[in-house]
Amino acid sequence: MPTLTQLEYIVTVERLKHFGNAARACHVSQPSLSMQIMKVEDEVGIKIFDRLKKPVLATEKGRRFIEQAKTILREHKKLLDLAKNDAAQLSGDFRLAIIPTLTPYLLPLFIEDFSLKCPNVRLKVDELKTEVIIRELNEDALDAAILATPLNESGIRERPLFYEPFSLYVNATHPLARTKRIREKELDGSDMWLLQDGHCLRNQVVKVCSIKREKGVFKNVHFEGGNLETLRYLIKTSRGCTLMPRLFLNTLSESEKREFVREFEHPAPHREVSLVYRRDQWKSDILDAIERSILARIPNDLPRKKIHVIGI
Repeated sequence: MPTLTQLEYIVTVERLKHFGNAARACHVSQPSLSMQIMKVEDEVGIKIFDRLKKPVLATEKGRRFIEQAKTILREHKKLLDLAKNDAAQLSGDFRLAIIPTLTPYLLPLFIEDFSLKCPNVRLKVDELKTEVIIRELNEDALDAAILATPLNESGIRERPLFYEPFSLYVNATHPLARTKRIREKELDGSDMWLLQDGHCLRNQVVKVCSIKREKGVFKNVHFEGGNLETLRYLIKTSRGCTLMPRLFLNTLSESEKREFVREFEHPAPHREVSLVYRRDQWKSDILDAIERSILARIPNDLPRKKIHVIGI
């Protein structure tokens, strides 16, 4: 019977697709790691990896073996966590990811509340894009994430937290700045600043504005922002517009909102923000505690019921 350590070696090689990198990640020598994997292959009678491929890839039978190995390792972690937790006090490690267009505006709202209520939980928070979050959830490198949904990913559950409306952030010289209420059909993507590929918010802006071909603000300049603050300063000091979510706009002064923010006619486009996790998530008590802290601290004007959701 393969040991848990041997299974960990195999799963790490499959994840990193390199024996040397896997050995370093597992803090063992490469010959030792290779020997242990060969022992397992001899014991179960299959070749788990095709060592001639670069990068290293699992064989067809190896892929099935590795999926079962991941399940065994997850269940082992589950037993350890259950043993650490008692009914009176939550404890243990929890790995949470949040997308970049939410982290600066949502995390400060609930992190102190959660920390005070769950002092024995060691919460590790990473800021990651949606594609990376999905991969790390599937690889069991994350316990949960907060991001825009629906994802429609097999094996991942979504727990909607709230629905965040979009508004138009627009330079005062733009024709739409003179409009009291924006209609979606008025947006054609012209003079629109966008985030980089990989940000789900970019995809939502493209959908709302029905952008088929990027026109850009300046004909001879192509720019894609890495964060909302960059787009905000470009629009304030130059020209153009973009869509901004409510939590971001709540950080602005009232005078800036009056000058640069225009609301949509009802119903405004919204993004669905959810807590997502693997179907076999066993740290449900910590997950529930995170949800309670978020719902207790977010502004009351964020709808809890589904309304005009723009997909990602």
